[in-house]
Amino acid sequence: QVQLVESGGGLVQPGGSLRLSCAASGSISSIYGMGWYRQAPGKQRELVASITSGRITNYADSVKGRFTISRDNAKNTVYLQMNSLKPEDTAVYYCNARDRGYNWNYWGQGTQVTVSS
Repeated sequence: QVQLVESGGGLVQPGGSLRLSCAASGSISSIYGMGWYRQAPGKQRELVASITSGRITNYADSVKGRFTISRDNAKNTVYLQMNSLKPEDTAVYYCNARDRGYNWNYWGQGTQVTVSS
């Protein structure tokens, strides 16, 4: 079992920045990919950014150039640095961890990000 705990969400003004953290515990040796998803009210959950154990990254087009995902294996933590935030970034952000073959898939509890003036 893998447990994921997100933190760092909050209320920021447009143009501001936030850094989300996701700490993993449990059976973490087999984690291949970690990522951040978000879900706004009435919308589907979407992939924001992902990173593999080899630190290959992938970003949604809507956040490219503004968000950066990183992984600290020593701390078992993945981060999402969010800059130049826009109101449309408002959502609950969820951390995800999986193995290479999608045999298992774990989610954190989510952290609210609200971008508003």
